[in-house]
Amino acid sequence: MATTKKKAVRRARKGQRIRQVAAIPYRVREDGNLEVLLVTSRTTRRFIVPKGWPMKGKSGRKAAMIEAREEAGVLGRTLKQPAGTYSYWKRMPDGFIRVDVVVYLLEVAEELVDWQEAANRQRAWLPAVDAALLIDEPDLSTLLRDLTVPSANAA
Repeated sequence: MATTKKKAVRRARKGQRIRQVAAIPYRVREDGNLEVLLVTSRTTRRFIVPKGWPMKGKSGRKAAMIEAREEAGVLGRTLKQPAGTYSYWKRMPDGFIRVDVVVYLLEVAEELVDWQEAANRQRAWLPAVDAALLIDEPDLSTLLRDLTVPSANAA
């Protein structure tokens, strides 16, 4: 999605807000406890949630599902309503740009052994409260810490 990224960077330089979409892959263990899947970023190796630029012709939740498959190697069902939003400073080759991210919950049905970015990322299943401690973005950390999964008919 290089074209979308280039357009977003041009808009950001003009002072416009730009956005991305993200997924919080989750599962509920047999004991009822909630776990979320974090992945490492390709450059800084810090833990993040799978995210990316909006995709032409795809809804935000569909794009978030695709990002989760590519970056974390998980398949599942994305809930219709966003779980929340957060903002962060994206590192670019010539500086930083402010990005607003719409986050969708993805109920994981399958975890792939091999996936598109497996060589570039590590993944980790963690209780949501523990995942919140590893995340640098304060709003995303709060979203993870307070995460609750809606009933199954909300998807």
